[in-house]
Amino acid sequence: MGEIRLMPEQASNFAAEVDHLLYFLMAVTVFFSLLIFFAILYFAVRYRRRSEQELAHPSHTGLTLEILWSVIPFGITMVMFAWGASLMFRESRPPADALPIWVVGKQWMWKLQHLEGQREINELHIPVGRPIRLNMTTEDVIHSFYIPAFRVKQDVVPGKYSTLWFEATKPGKYHLFCAEYCGTRHSGMIGWIYAMEPKDYENWVSGGGASGSLAEGGHKLFLSLGCSNCHKEDNSGRCPNLIGVFGSTVNLTNGRSLVADEGYIRESILQPEAKIVSGYQPLMPTFQGLVTEEDLVQLIEFVKSLAPRGKPETTPQKRK
Repeated sequence: MGEIRLMPEQASNFAAEVDHLLYFLMAVTVFFSLLIFFAILYFAVRYRRRSEQELAHPSHTGLTLEILWSVIPFGITMVMFAWGASLMFRESRPPADALPIWVVGKQWMWKLQHLEGQREINELHIPVGRPIRLNMTTEDVIHSFYIPAFRVKQDVVPGKYSTLWFEATKPGKYHLFCAEYCGTRHSGMIGWIYAMEPKDYENWVSGGGASGSLAEGGHKLFLSLGCSNCHKEDNSGRCPNLIGVFGSTVNLTNGRSLVADEGYIRESILQPEAKIVSGYQPLMPTFQGLVTEEDLVQLIEFVKSLAPRGKPETTPQKRK
């Protein structure tokens, strides 16, 4: 029958930590389940009613015992909370040098795009030993990107970007699932993760199949949609200059300010009147229905590539 696994293989930096937390929760659950079961059985026999005339006599235990059976479970639950919260916070904060990859869910497939322009469907090639950051969204309903061997799972929600990061520790081929029911063919929304040695990954990336980087594709869309007519580099346009806007603080007409991230750029393209930049009028038309989620990814990467003059474009650095 071959090797039978009760748990998937541990193949990421989070896998062992998640398993240790799971084993702790299971051990506590089993211990207290057995303790309560045998306590009920013992008390049912020890304090059973021996005759029809026997009446129960209330008995009050000491304050110390009552404090103990309140404090001990509270302490155990706090350990669970602190352990789980610390792991969750680390999983939600990708390193600055993580390799970004875009993921778009659609009934019933995963469409993945690398910055270099390679596109994959239901497959993802990644290098071992380097943090990977997935920027994810969906074209239709809620999906959930789940890699059991990496012990990572993240819901992908329409209209916003979700982030998931991990670092593969072992080369291999690993299952990819959608863990959120998304329609009649939900069970077929599966794929594979190929964790490769860094040299093999570089050979795969440079092996062709890409028609230009995402930023280059975004630049073509930017021109074809006529965006350059209003977003001018010399600040003479009717809309804000986009040079260096990504990651900067944007002041709005309502007096608020925010950081221009991927979600802000997406919203500005689809709902331009939602957040108007201070000093400008709500003149930009909506591109809702004119661009796909994959087009939005390319436009976002183009805006991110527009570094301020005199400052080189920043790209994630590889780990040595």
